Amino acid sequence: MNEMSDRWLSAKEICSYMGVSSDTVYRWVETHEMPVHRMGRLFKFKISEIDAWVKAGGASRKQQKVDSK
Repeated sequence: MNEMSDRWLSAKEICSYMGVSSDTVYRWVETHEMPVHRMGRLFKFKISEIDAWVKAGGASRKQQKVDSK
């Protein structure tokens, strides 16, 4: 993959790339450890990291519940 095709994408761009809503992306970031980098208040995504995460089954993993007892 060349350098230009693996640029940083915004949350809006990653939603379009993956064909999902922003609510889904933010939920995946919180519960499924979707690879994301914070730049100030912005979330930025690398296509190569997202593709690897999806291929590894990251989007389909069940949320693990932590027992607080």
